[in-house]
This record gives sequence, C-alpha cells and structure tokens, in this order.
Amino acid sequence: MDIPRKERRVPSGRPAAAPWWAPGRDGRADVLLGEVGDLYHHHYGLGPYDPSVLDEPPETRDQRIVDELHRLETAQADALLDRLGDIRPEDRLLDAGSGRGGTSFMAHERFGCRVDGVSLSDHQVDFSNHQSLERGCRGQVCFHHRNMLNTGFPDGFYRAVWTNETTMYVELTALFSEFSRLLPLGGRYVCVTGCANDAHGRRSPAVARIDHHYICGVHSRGDYFQALAASGLAPAEVVDLTPQAIPYWELRAHSPVRTGIEEAFLTAYAEGGFQYLLIAADRV
Repeated sequence: MDIPRKERRVPSGRPAAAPWWAPGRDGRADVLLGEVGDLYHHHYGLGPYDPSVLDEPPETRDQRIVDELHRLETAQADALLDRLGDIRPEDRLLDAGSGRGGTSFMAHERFGCRVDGVSLSDHQVDFSNHQSLERGCRGQVCFHHRNMLNTGFPDGFYRAVWTNETTMYVELTALFSEFSRLLPLGGRYVCVTGCANDAHGRRSPAVARIDHHYICGVHSRGDYFQALAASGLAPAEVVDLTPQAIPYWELRAHSPVRTGIEEAFLTAYAEGGFQYLLIAADRV
C-alpha cells in the first residue's frame, strides 16, 4: 500500500501509462495480504480486530496479524457490496478502478452476475484476468485496460457501479458524469473513500502527508455531494465509517506491512480532519 493505486488524474480517452503499477513495483502489503486467501484487495479494512494476534509468539505473530488485516479488508468489501441493492444474476456490474480484482470476485460469488473491472494498469488487468481463469469464471468476471473517466461501454449498461478508494485520483464531476451515463434510471453507485472534512477547516498536515504519500488529491466531503448532484446521482445512504476504520490502522502499525503512513491516518482521524465515508447514490 505504499504506491498510488488504481486511477490517476488523466484526461478521458486512452489510458495513460501506469509505471507505478509495472511488474516489480507493486505494494508488498497488497500482495502479501492477498496471498492469505488468494483474494487481492487494494483498500483498507473495517471493524474491530482480534487483540489476541498481538500476543502470539514471534514465530506466528506476523502471519496472524496479516491474516487479520486481510479479514478486515474483506469485511470492508462486504460492506460496500451490501449497498448495491437488489442485484440479480442477469445484471451487470462495474468495478471502476478494479486493482487486482478482489471486490469483483466477491461480487460475482455473491450475486452470480457478470462483473467488469477497469484499471489503468495493464499489469493489474493481466493479473486479474489470470485470476478469473484460475477461478473458473473467465467469461463472467473480465478486466479491461481502460480509463474509468471514459470507459467506452454503452449507455445504461450497468445495474450498479462502485469505486473503492479510487476517486482521489480523478476529477469528480467528470467521473460521476460517466457513471451516470453508464447507469439506467434507478441504477446504484456506491463509493467508499477517504475524504477531507470540510467542517474541520483548513487541510491538516496529516491529510497533506497522505496526499504526498499516495501521490493523490484527497477531495473534501462537500466535493463529493456537489459532483453527485451535478451528475444526477442522488445519495440514498451516507455512512461515516471512520470509527470502524481506525482499528485497521492501529493493527497495521504493529504489522510486518507497516510503512510509516499509519501515524498520519491515525492522526488525521483523531483530529477530525479526515473521514472514511461510504456513499450509496441512485441515478435519477
């Protein structure tokens, strides 16, 4: 998790080169955690962790912590999928900024429907499509080297679209306009993201450090709702996940995959200048 993940701020059209995701430059945390259950996430976790993992003997402690972090990340993906609504096997879903496909595979297993993922990283797309082949769902879960700002898919093609910690790399109005185009009336968009808290005032040094670390531009909470309204997406549910997100960072600070950014997240959350937000919005 040391590298900027998924989409970057690029104009619509052909995906730009993504050197951060080239083979050999992957965040070791994402790979190590994914090896736990052969399910590779590129996001953080939710919920309380089992404190007994910190009392494990040295020879098993690190692996137990990694296992627990992976469990929390999978719980985060489940929370997102819970908000997609009534999805049927004949529906089609889009994972925008799909990384190595963890949430896409979870969605297919849960709903039995077709899932497409898009990423700027050809390496991640190749990795995910190989995973589809190994899992026996190559015809149902497919990954594409495309820009989520301009996917090229037909209007109203998807029953639901989601982004999972990807929106900080793109301009929101352009992104949500594309999602609005891809959804039919009543279609659902779900976003999980870290965002700056407008009510806190000026952006804190801790939030600025997160921006610098991931080479991204964290948007404010208000930016999301303005861009959603401008794109015909009406929030149906908004959940502040911050209290559920903090334990993940507390545990990761003790883990073999800690990178030093853990302190910035914990400080930003404690100060109130940063929030972990889930938004479910419907196309109107």
